[in-house]
Amino acid sequence: MFQIIFNEISAAEISQLPTMAQLEVLAEFQVRPEDLEKLDGERFGQIEREGRKLYRYRAKDLRIYFEVTNGSVVVHRVLNKNTLQDFLFRTKLPFSEDEELSQSKTFWKLIEEGEKARRL
Repeated sequence: MFQIIFNEISAAEISQLPTMAQLEVLAEFQVRPEDLEKLDGERFGQIEREGRKLYRYRAKDLRIYFEVTNGSVVVHRVLNKNTLQDFLFRTKLPFSEDEELSQSKTFWKLIEEGEKARRL
C-alpha cells in the first residue's frame, strides 16, 4: 500500500463532504501497486497525455485523480461525478469518461493547479 498525500486543493475538496462521508471515502480509498497494474475500469482508471500518467479512483459520487511518485500517491483533485458529467456533456466528446478527460485542456489545468498546491 502507498502513502497517500493530499494537497491543499484536494484536501479542501474532500473537506466539503459531511464528516461521515469523508471517513467512508478515506477508508475506501486504498491503493496497492497491483491495483494499478490491472486497472479494472470501474474503480480505477488511467488518463494519459503527452506521456504523463494520472490515475482515477471512483468512490461513490467522487472521482479522485492522483499520481504515483516516489512510492506515494499524490492526490491532485477530488471532484464530484456530477460536476464531471456536466463538463463532459458540455464538451460533447465521443469517448469514455477517462478518454474525454485526457483530451481536455481544462481538466489538465485543474490537475496542474493541484500539482502546484502545497502538500499537506
